[in-house]
Amino acid sequence: MRQAGRTAATILDRLCNLVKPGMSTWEIDQSGGELMKDFGVKSACKGYRSGHRIFPSYTCLSVNNEVVHGIGVKERILKEGDIISVDVCIREAGFIGDNCRTIPVGKIASEVEHLLRVTEESLFLGIQQAVHKNRVGDVSAAVQKHIESSGFAIITNFVGHGVGRSLHEDPQIPNFGRSGTGMKFRKGMAICIEPMVNMRSPQIKMAPDGWTALAVDGLPSAHFEHTVLVDEDEAEIITVPDGYDCAKKFFAEELPA
Repeated sequence: MRQAGRTAATILDRLCNLVKPGMSTWEIDQSGGELMKDFGVKSACKGYRSGHRIFPSYTCLSVNNEVVHGIGVKERILKEGDIISVDVCIREAGFIGDNCRTIPVGKIASEVEHLLRVTEESLFLGIQQAVHKNRVGDVSAAVQKHIESSGFAIITNFVGHGVGRSLHEDPQIPNFGRSGTGMKFRKGMAICIEPMVNMRSPQIKMAPDGWTALAVDGLPSAHFEHTVLVDEDEAEIITVPDGYDCAKKFFAEELPA
């Protein structure tokens, strides 16, 4: 799990560094596929089945009001002021590594920058609660409190999840809920915590492609995700790129009290 997490994070980091105005999401996705080939791993997204539908891309690339599961296409050209959520999930030696980051394309509006910052902060506040004998609701409540107190909207249609040999395993990890509720965490569990946050309305709708979720009001949406291992006193973040000793150094930001 640690190796798969590090590989997924390294690919994500390199992809994010490639993003610039004028690129298509198809170009980014193809770069993701090439990086996976270079690392000798497979995409856990490409070929994923939901009913009769099969996901066609190596990565999920969601732009502006696209919440999650966006498909890389040649017609989607990034421009200055956009944001894009880059979601990389890979399979390595039978295990899954899964992580996501929403990044600016050039300079973005201050309120959108605030949305990204608050969403990432809520991820780390949730991770702080993912310790042995705490409950799922402790993570959920920490995320929800920070998001809603900042004036943003939690999406309830999609949740985090357990992870291991399969991309989606029990338990579900909602980004909303009450402290002290839900199943207890146990040391050694692997979970993905992933706040998905809209600027104003929590309502979503599905795009015609059958995969991409959209904010109904057309306003921006942010998505951050880490794979973590539950431990006694502090969760271990395993989606950390090569060249960084720990996530705290990589995401060196002061969290709110």
